[in-house]
Amino acid sequence: MNLGIIEIKAFIPAKNFEVSKQFYQDLGFKKKSDGDGIAYFAFEEVSFLLQDCSQDAHLAKLEMHILVKNVDDWYEHIKDKQISEKFSVTVSDIEIQPWRMKEFILSDPSGVIWRVAQNI
Repeated sequence: MNLGIIEIKAFIPAKNFEVSKQFYQDLGFKKKSDGDGIAYFAFEEVSFLLQDCSQDAHLAKLEMHILVKNVDDWYEHIKDKQISEKFSVTVSDIEIQPWRMKEFILSDPSGVIWRVAQNI
């Protein structure tokens, strides 16, 4: 029996599919495919599926966690690209968490929360 898992991907809902696709490309994700309301995005070895979905129930309290090598570099990248201003999204300040992570919170155009964090 082989129970090996190759990967796990989340479906991220998008109220405005075109705006969300551009948002993730501006962050640095590569759009690998796009069709039938699903766009496949990847960055190095991690990926997710963006879904054209306007149902608020899918957006309620959805949070993603992305563990990065350098949270300060990601924060500067997002600031330099003016992601907040371009897409009217929020970017929190970087904080040290009691669970030994340094993180900031980024919302996407649909309200999905991304916790961008680094182990410390």
